[in-house]
Amino acid sequence: MEVPEGVNILNAARQVQVKIPSLCYHPDLPPWAACGICVVKVKGLNKLVRACAAPAAEGQEIITHDSELFAIRRTIIELILSTHPDDCLQCPRNQNCELQRLAAEFGIREAPYGKRLRDLPEDDTTGSLVLNPEKCILCGRCAAVCQDMQGVWALEFIGRGENTRIAPAADVTLNESPCIKCGQCSAHCPVGAIYEHSHAREVYAALQNPAKHCVVQIAPAVRVALGEDFGYPPGTLLTGKIYAALRRLGFDAVFDTNFGADLTIMEEGTEFVERFVHGKGELPLITSCCPSWTDYMEKFAPDFIHNFSTAKSPHAMVGALTKTYYAEKMGLDPKDIFMVSIMPCTAKKFEIQRSAEMSSSGQQDIDISLTTRELCRMIKSAGIDFRNLPEDERVDSLLGEYSGAGTIFGVTGGVMEAALRTAHWALTKERLPSMELKEIRGLDGVKEATLQVAGKEVRVAVAHCMGNIETVLDRVRAARAAGKETPYHFIEVMACRGGCVGGGGQPYGATDKIRRQRAAGIYRDDEKSAQRCSHENPMIQKLYADYLGAPLSKKSHQLLHTHYQQRKVYKR
Repeated sequence: MEVPEGVNILNAARQVQVKIPSLCYHPDLPPWAACGICVVKVKGLNKLVRACAAPAAEGQEIITHDSELFAIRRTIIELILSTHPDDCLQCPRNQNCELQRLAAEFGIREAPYGKRLRDLPEDDTTGSLVLNPEKCILCGRCAAVCQDMQGVWALEFIGRGENTRIAPAADVTLNESPCIKCGQCSAHCPVGAIYEHSHAREVYAALQNPAKHCVVQIAPAVRVALGEDFGYPPGTLLTGKIYAALRRLGFDAVFDTNFGADLTIMEEGTEFVERFVHGKGELPLITSCCPSWTDYMEKFAPDFIHNFSTAKSPHAMVGALTKTYYAEKMGLDPKDIFMVSIMPCTAKKFEIQRSAEMSSSGQQDIDISLTTRELCRMIKSAGIDFRNLPEDERVDSLLGEYSGAGTIFGVTGGVMEAALRTAHWALTKERLPSMELKEIRGLDGVKEATLQVAGKEVRVAVAHCMGNIETVLDRVRAARAAGKETPYHFIEVMACRGGCVGGGGQPYGATDKIRRQRAAGIYRDDEKSAQRCSHENPMIQKLYADYLGAPLSKKSHQLLHTHYQQRKVYKR
């Protein structure tokens, strides 16, 4: 067989449909060679080789499976299981656990080495993520993603020998650490050692309370990923089925966060025009719809606080309007409304109570934020036959109708693309010559583009993964220090690879291939939309005419904007 130079043996085998088992390897991360399950034999070597860390080489003869390798791998798995709890039925990863799957594949039904469990407490201090070190298998994925992909370094190996464990540096709690709650640790964990704090019980209680008027909204990226847990290929657009499932769960009104994305563009796009054209504020303007990014900025880059858009994230805007505009329209008391957001994100659980502006309605605007995974479990536990739900169910239009620009918020570059569509119109009263800005799409870590808008040059940058953002920020800092013009006028940042389609609360198993498939579903939703720009959404126009007045109005600032402040990297 032939493979490109540099491909490891593990991936070379997969190209010819030979699966070498592994636990620590993940295609997003550099190989750690921690678990040893992927060992193979290479002719001419008198030792076993870890396939995840060994490059394929010219002329190699490799044995990937024989009775000796099977016995070695089985023994390693049995040893891992000897220090792992047997509470699979209570584990959030039950039936979707890589260790459980390997144990089944190797026919392990007994524990020949007994049990040596470590009595280590859970850490649920963030309210977004739960760290359960007792279930940790020391594969190192969470530390690698936190350090290498995100550049946050909230998790690392501490202790020595059999006392080694994963924990925040200095052995503080997660909430005291630099953790930005992005959830990429949980998305990459092969077992149930890190997972989202579930708020499903509170939602069930509200749905069963006749005094509560329950309202729900779904984020753009949810509609192209949720189907994976029901047997659909990644990227399958299932918006109507999700609306139908939510109504069958008992929600009184179903809204769409894409409406909030259109509203965000109206506010943020106007803010950009004010800064870029009229000089009212510092450039570059930086997007603020990703809560992990805002958390990162407040801790690691507070010198950019004045560059941040003050516009709330889309779901926060919908939450505020649900308990004001919608409540007035329906004659409801805001305190009787229970607002739930379905998000691809674990950090949204933190965001809904991050500052006083998240209660701009007089109540907490959003009561609960659930991940895509939590909604999947709720649909299954309610006995809903998701695959046979109608596909043409409609959203409640008041805070639900959306444009194509609203839906592309779910991918990296989407916020920038949507904002430029409306900013161009605001300055020229014309549509962009092309709705698709291909130069800021895709999975390159940093993407740059220069556009001509109303005769002016607009320089933009798009970054995803926190490990990439410092490159962009350092260029701006260098220009400032040299007294030069900023290299960018507008910067978009999303914490997760691929944007929200790769969020920490999405179905497990995301790879770049799956992220691209989900993104393709988002772009299909945009392309088939009757309105491709946020300002063209008739329900947005009605909202401003009936209630808000205009973008950046006093009422808009009261309900739709927030502020930022420097926070300590370590709280202790």
